[in-house]
Amino acid sequence: QVQLVESGGGLVQAGDSLALSCAASGRTFSTYNMGWFRQAPGKEREFVSAIRWSARNKYYANSVKGRFTISRDNAKNTVYLRMNSLKPEDTAVYYCAASTRANLELVQSYDYWGQGTQVTVSS
Repeated sequence: QVQLVESGGGLVQAGDSLALSCAASGRTFSTYNMGWFRQAPGKEREFVSAIRWSARNKYYANSVKGRFTISRDNAKNTVYLRMNSLKPEDTAVYYCAASTRANLELVQSYDYWGQGTQVTVSS
Protein backbone atom coordinates (compact mmCIF):
# COMPACT_ATOMS: atom_id res chain seq x y z
CA GLN A 1 0.00 0.00 0.00
CA VAL A 2 1.09 3.55 -0.75
CA GLN A 3 0.07 6.68 1.14
CA LEU A 4 0.44 10.00 -0.63
CA VAL A 5 0.59 13.49 0.84
CA GLU A 6 0.64 16.57 -1.37
CA SER A 7 2.01 19.97 -0.38
CA GLY A 8 2.97 23.28 -1.93
CA GLY A 9 -0.39 24.67 -3.00
CA GLY A 10 -1.42 28.23 -2.36
CA LEU A 11 -2.78 31.50 -3.69
CA VAL A 12 -0.75 33.18 -6.43
CA GLN A 13 -1.24 35.73 -9.17
CA ALA A 14 -1.43 34.98 -12.86
CA GLY A 15 2.06 34.51 -14.28
CA ASP A 16 3.54 33.29 -11.00
CA SER A 17 5.02 29.87 -10.30
CA LEU A 18 4.36 27.14 -7.75
CA ALA A 19 6.05 23.87 -6.97
CA LEU A 20 3.95 20.98 -5.71
CA SER A 21 5.38 17.98 -3.92
CA CYS A 22 3.89 14.58 -3.22
CA ALA A 23 5.56 12.48 -0.56
CA ALA A 24 4.89 8.75 -0.61
CA SER A 25 5.17 6.22 2.16
CA GLY A 26 6.20 2.66 1.56
CA ARG A 27 9.23 0.96 0.14
CA THR A 28 7.74 0.34 -3.29
CA PHE A 29 7.42 3.94 -4.49
CA SER A 30 10.08 3.41 -7.15
CA THR A 31 7.94 0.73 -8.80
CA TYR A 32 4.92 2.99 -9.29
CA ASN A 33 4.12 5.30 -12.14
CA MET A 34 2.98 8.64 -10.71
CA GLY A 35 0.44 11.14 -11.94
CA TRP A 36 -0.94 14.57 -11.15
CA PHE A 37 -4.60 15.36 -11.66
CA ARG A 38 -6.70 18.39 -10.84
CA GLN A 39 -10.32 19.09 -10.14
CA ALA A 40 -12.00 22.47 -10.32
CA PRO A 41 -15.38 23.14 -8.67
CA GLY A 42 -18.20 21.61 -10.68
CA LYS A 43 -15.83 19.84 -13.04
CA GLU A 44 -14.54 16.31 -13.41
CA ARG A 45 -11.08 15.37 -12.27
CA GLU A 46 -8.69 15.79 -15.19
CA PHE A 47 -5.24 14.56 -16.08
CA VAL A 48 -2.38 17.03 -15.75
CA SER A 49 0.87 15.09 -15.98
CA ALA A 50 2.43 11.69 -15.33
CA ILE A 51 5.84 10.08 -15.08
CA ARG A 52 6.88 6.46 -15.40
CA TRP A 53 8.56 4.66 -12.50
CA SER A 54 11.93 4.98 -14.26
CA ALA A 55 11.35 8.69 -15.04
CA ARG A 56 12.17 7.79 -18.63
CA ASN A 57 8.78 8.91 -19.96
CA LYS A 58 6.77 11.96 -19.01
CA TYR A 59 3.33 13.00 -20.18
CA TYR A 60 1.45 16.29 -20.11
CA ALA A 61 -2.03 17.53 -20.86
CA ASN A 62 -2.06 19.94 -23.78
CA SER A 63 -3.30 22.69 -21.49
CA VAL A 64 -0.12 22.59 -19.38
CA LYS A 65 2.50 21.50 -21.90
CA GLY A 66 5.44 23.90 -21.89
CA ARG A 67 4.42 25.42 -18.54
CA PHE A 68 4.45 22.47 -16.11
CA THR A 69 7.29 20.03 -15.43
CA ILE A 70 6.96 16.71 -13.62
CA SER A 71 9.89 15.00 -11.94
CA ARG A 72 10.56 12.41 -9.27
CA ASP A 73 13.22 11.47 -6.78
CA ASN A 74 12.91 7.79 -5.95
CA ALA A 75 15.48 8.08 -3.19
CA LYS A 76 13.21 10.59 -1.45
CA ASN A 77 9.93 8.86 -2.37
CA THR A 78 8.71 12.14 -3.83
CA VAL A 79 7.18 13.34 -7.07
CA TYR A 80 7.13 17.00 -8.00
CA LEU A 81 5.14 19.28 -10.26
CA ARG A 82 6.72 22.58 -11.15
CA MET A 83 4.09 24.99 -12.47
CA ASN A 84 5.17 28.14 -14.31
CA SER A 85 3.18 30.90 -15.99
CA LEU A 86 0.11 30.02 -14.00
CA LYS A 87 -3.30 31.07 -15.33
CA PRO A 88 -6.63 31.54 -13.54
CA GLU A 89 -7.90 28.43 -15.34
CA ASP A 90 -5.25 26.40 -13.49
CA THR A 91 -7.19 26.97 -10.28
CA ALA A 92 -8.16 23.59 -8.83
CA VAL A 93 -7.40 21.02 -6.17
CA TYR A 94 -4.34 19.12 -7.34
CA TYR A 95 -4.00 15.42 -6.54
CA CYS A 96 -1.11 13.05 -6.94
CA ALA A 97 -1.74 9.38 -7.57
CA ALA A 98 0.12 6.11 -8.00
CA SER A 99 -0.44 3.54 -10.72
CA THR A 100 0.93 0.25 -12.01
CA ARG A 101 -1.02 0.49 -15.28
CA ALA A 102 -0.06 1.54 -18.77
CA ASN A 103 -2.49 4.35 -19.59
CA LEU A 104 -1.59 7.10 -17.18
CA GLU A 105 -4.10 9.66 -18.46
CA LEU A 106 -7.09 7.83 -16.99
CA VAL A 107 -8.35 8.37 -13.47
CA GLN A 108 -9.31 4.70 -13.26
CA SER A 109 -5.70 3.66 -13.89
CA TYR A 110 -4.64 4.82 -10.44
CA ASP A 111 -4.81 2.77 -7.27
CA TYR A 112 -3.76 5.30 -4.65
CA TRP A 113 -4.59 8.99 -4.24
CA GLY A 114 -3.50 11.81 -2.00
CA GLN A 115 -5.90 14.17 -0.27
CA GLY A 116 -5.15 17.06 -2.61
CA THR A 117 -3.72 20.55 -2.32
CA GLN A 118 -5.52 23.73 -3.37
CA VAL A 119 -4.01 25.95 -6.05
CA THR A 120 -5.71 29.28 -6.64
CA VAL A 121 -4.55 31.66 -9.36
CA SER A 122 -5.96 35.17 -9.30
CA SER A 123 -6.14 37.36 -12.38
